Amino acid sequence: MSTTTIERPKLGGPGAGLGGEWRVIVRNDNHNTFDHVASTLAQVLPGVSIDHGHQIADRIHNSGQAIVWSGPQEPAEHYWEQLREAGLTMAPLERS
Repeated sequence: MSTTTIERPKLGGPGAGLGGEWRVIVRNDNHNTFDHVASTLAQVLPGVSIDHGHQIADRIHNSGQAIVWSGPQEPAEHYWEQLREAGLTMAPLERS
């Protein structure tokens, strides 16, 4: 009796599975100040200055939420956790 290996077709190209872009979203709340949000974003996210953090905080306030970072899943999970631990109100991680 012989066995045959059947290779399943790929259902997705690059970015399928755990890869791809993930969104870190901060939501507006009534207990964090603009300064706290801005400084936390600047401390946690690469390339975000205090001034840019204030711009993002303003977007969060006016829109109800903002995507503050997007990229691979592992760093997205890391940034999400750090922001949550600092007291920011986080949406669940989202896949782009």
